[in-house]
Amino acid sequence: MSTQTQTMALTGSRKRWLKDRAAQMGVTAGGIIVLVALLLIFFYLLYVVKPIFNGADVEPAGQLALAGNETPLLLGVEEQNEQAYTFSADGTVRFYSLLNGELLGRESVAGDITTAAANDGKPMAAFGLNDGTMRVLAPKFDVSYPDNVRTITPGLTWPFGQAPLQVDEQARALERLSFATNGEDLLAAAVVAGGDIVLTRFAGKENFLTGELELSPTQVAIPGLPARVDQILVTPNLRFMFVRSGNEVSVYDVRNINKVRLRSVIPMNAQGGNISAMILLSGGNSLLVGNDNGVVSQWFEVAKDGKREFTFIREFEAAGPVAHIANEVNRKGFVTVSTQGEVDIFHTTGGSHLYSEQLADQGVSALALSPRNNLLLVAEGDTLSTFAVDNEHPEVTWKALWTKVWYEGYPEPQYVWQSTSGSSDFEAKLSLVPISFGTIKAAFYALLFAVPIAIAGAVYTAYFMSPGLRKVVKPTVEIMEALPTVILGFLAGLWLAPLIESHLPGVVMVLVLLPASVLLTAFAWHHAPKGIRNAVPDGWHSLVLLPVVVLVGWACFAFSPAVETLFFGGDARGFLTNELGIGFDQRNSLVVGIAMGFAVIPTIFSIAEDAVFSVPRHLTNGSLALGATTWQTLTRVVMLTASPGIFSAVMMGLGRAVGETMIVLMATGNTPVMDLSIFNGMRTLAANIAVEMPEAEVNSSHYRVLFLAAFVLFVFTFLFNTVAEFVRQRLRDKYSSM
Repeated sequence: MSTQTQTMALTGSRKRWLKDRAAQMGVTAGGIIVLVALLLIFFYLLYVVKPIFNGADVEPAGQLALAGNETPLLLGVEEQNEQAYTFSADGTVRFYSLLNGELLGRESVAGDITTAAANDGKPMAAFGLNDGTMRVLAPKFDVSYPDNVRTITPGLTWPFGQAPLQVDEQARALERLSFATNGEDLLAAAVVAGGDIVLTRFAGKENFLTGELELSPTQVAIPGLPARVDQILVTPNLRFMFVRSGNEVSVYDVRNINKVRLRSVIPMNAQGGNISAMILLSGGNSLLVGNDNGVVSQWFEVAKDGKREFTFIREFEAAGPVAHIANEVNRKGFVTVSTQGEVDIFHTTGGSHLYSEQLADQGVSALALSPRNNLLLVAEGDTLSTFAVDNEHPEVTWKALWTKVWYEGYPEPQYVWQSTSGSSDFEAKLSLVPISFGTIKAAFYALLFAVPIAIAGAVYTAYFMSPGLRKVVKPTVEIMEALPTVILGFLAGLWLAPLIESHLPGVVMVLVLLPASVLLTAFAWHHAPKGIRNAVPDGWHSLVLLPVVVLVGWACFAFSPAVETLFFGGDARGFLTNELGIGFDQRNSLVVGIAMGFAVIPTIFSIAEDAVFSVPRHLTNGSLALGATTWQTLTRVVMLTASPGIFSAVMMGLGRAVGETMIVLMATGNTPVMDLSIFNGMRTLAANIAVEMPEAEVNSSHYRVLFLAAFVLFVFTFLFNTVAEFVRQRLRDKYSSM
C-alpha cells in the first residue's frame, strides 16, 4: 500500500472517529438536557405546591392600651390592618390606630343601655335599651387621598337608621339580645324583663321617593321556651334561631315569622364537658359549640329520612377550656382562646388543627380576626394585642384532597370537586379523587376500544399481510396520528355524541354483530371452494372483509329506529333512565372511548407492528420447518419474542390517553363524578387544568391545587413509564434467547 493510500485511510478513520465522538456527545447532551428539563418541571411544580401544606404561623405585631379600662363587646379592624375599633357594652365605640396606638376617636349610643350583641356575620353591633328598643350601628372607614397620601377616616354608620327600633311592643327592658340581617330585613330576638323571649322581624322596603329604608315590624312570642336562656343566636339567612339553656340547644324555624315552630331540642355538649361558648361559622350554616373541656364541635343540617335535622359532624380538641371563639371571614376556619390564654387555629373542612400556642394570660375578654384573616386581635384587661397570622391555605390538607369530606348541606361525606360558585358563602371543594378517577376512567375506555383493534391490526399487518398492501396500510394508519386532537374532540362532541344518542340500539348492535359477522365471514371463507379462495392472493384476504364491515355497520344504524320502537317504546335513552335506573349523558365515556381510542390507535399500532415485523425470520422459518402451523408459530414464537415491544406500545398508548386534553374537554360534560357507567361522563386532570387555570387567582388555594393536579398527572405518567420499562426489560431478558 502506498504512503498516499495509508494517509487517506488514516484521515478517513480520524474523520469517522470525530463524527462518532460528536454524535455520542450530542446524544449524551440531549439526554442530559431532557433529564434536567424533567427535573426542573418536577421541582417547579413542588415549589408552587408546597405552600398549601404549610401550617399557620402567628407572630406578635403590637400592643396598645384600651381607654377607660373597657371590656370590648366587639373587636374589629379595617382591611388595611391600620385602624381597630371596639364596641363596649356601655354603648361606647372607640377607634384606635394600630400604627402608633393612639385613640383616634369615640362615639356613644344615647339611651339607657341594658344589653348588647355582636353580629357573627358582619362587623355590626346592636344595643338594647330599657324601653324595649334597640339601636344597630356599624363601623365605617372612609379612604381619601389628600396630597396623594392615603388617609383613613373612621366613623359610624346606621344601617337601619338612627331612630330606635321597637323590639318589644310592651316596652320591657331587653336583658339579652341577638340579631341578624340579610341586607334589607332585620330579625331581632331578645329576652325581656320577666324572662319572655320576643322575636321581631323588621321587613325593609326602600321608599320610592326618598330612597330611605322603611321598616315594618312584626312581633311574635316564642313557643316552648326553656326555663333559663343562656344564649340566643339568629342565622344570617333569617331561617333559624338557636336558644341555649345549659347544655341543650333549642332549634326554632323562624322563616315564617307568623308560624315560628320548635324544630328540635338537642344536647350539644361534648362528652364530659359543658358548653362554654357558641357561635355561627362563616355563612351561618354551621354551629360551633365550645366546651369547658377544650372540645369544639360542629353541627349543621343534614337530610335524613326525608327531613333535615341538625347533626353532629366533627369535633376539634383545643389546648384548654374554650372561653371565646372567633370565626374567619368568608372562610370555614375559626380561632379559640382558652381560659388560660392558649390560642388555637382550626379549619372545619379538613378537620385540621393548624396552630396552638400560649399568646395571652388569663382573662381574655374578646377575640377577633381581620377581614383578610391575617391579623388576630386579643383583648386582655386594658390591653389590646395584635398578632400577624400567616395562614393562606387552611382549607387544603391531605385529608381534604384524598379522603371523603362532609361538607355543609351534604347528606354524608363525599369526594367533591367544585372550585367555584355564584354564592358568596360558597366553600371551595377541592378533592382530587374525582378528577383522578376520571383520568383513569377515560384512559380505561380508550384503551378498551384501541388496544384490541391496534394490536390485532399490527399483528395481521406485520405477519400476514402482503408487502405491497402493507406499504399502503402502515403509512396510512401512521398518518392518522397527525390528526389534531382538537378536530377529533370537535367531531366527537358535535357529531358522534348526537349520533350515538339517536342510534343507541344501533351502536350496541355494531358492538355485537360486527365481531360476529367477521367470524362468520372467516368461517364461510374457510369452507368456500378452492377456486374462490385461490382467486385472492395471499396477504390480501383482509379486503374481503371491507364490504362485510361496511354492510353490517350500515345495517345496524339503518335498523336502529325500528329496533328502538319495537323493544324500547321508541325511546332507548328513556328506557335506560326510567326502567334500568342508568343515567345517560350525551357526551359520555362511550364517546370519549371511541374518539380517544381513535387517537391512540396509531401510536399502539405503529410500535406493535414494528415489534412483530422485527422478529427474526429464522425463528419463524425454524418453527414452520419443525411442523408448527402458522398460528402456532405466531402465538408461541412471534408474539412472545415481540412481547416487550407490544407491551411498550400499550403503555405508550396509556400515557397518551392519560395526558389527553382536548378530546376529553370537548367530548364530555366535564362533570367530576365518580361513576364507572359507560353512559356517564367524567372530568380528567388534564381537562380540569385546561378549563380552570385561566380563571384561577394567582397564588390562591385553587391555583396551587391545579398545579398539584399537574404534579399528580406528572407522577401518573412517570409511574406508568417506569413500570412499563421495568416490565419490558424483564420480557426482553426472558425471551431474548429465542
